[in-house]
Amino acid sequence: MAVPPYRYRADVLDALLVHGVRPTPGTPPDLVRAFVRDLYKFELGRLRARLLQRAFPKSEYARRVDDVRRRYPVLALLPEQFLESGRTMPGIGD
Repeated sequence: MAVPPYRYRADVLDALLVHGVRPTPGTPPDLVRAFVRDLYKFELGRLRARLLQRAFPKSEYARRVDDVRRRYPVLALLPEQFLESGRTMPGIGD
């Protein structure tokens, strides 16, 4: 059975490339989003570990979490919105 070709939006591809993610036309968008979500969760875990190691004051934690969140605008989209027929991504391509 052939895998359907997925046509990813250019703005989504640009946002994914920031994280080193380059889906092929055969890569399902739900797999891509799950991978990026795992990267995001990994970064948050590292940040939390650094907080517990007292690498920065607790008062900075919320701002740092927000900084990480803002580096992943693609997670505001559903997997089907990664494709050309989806809506535009907030903060990207404005």
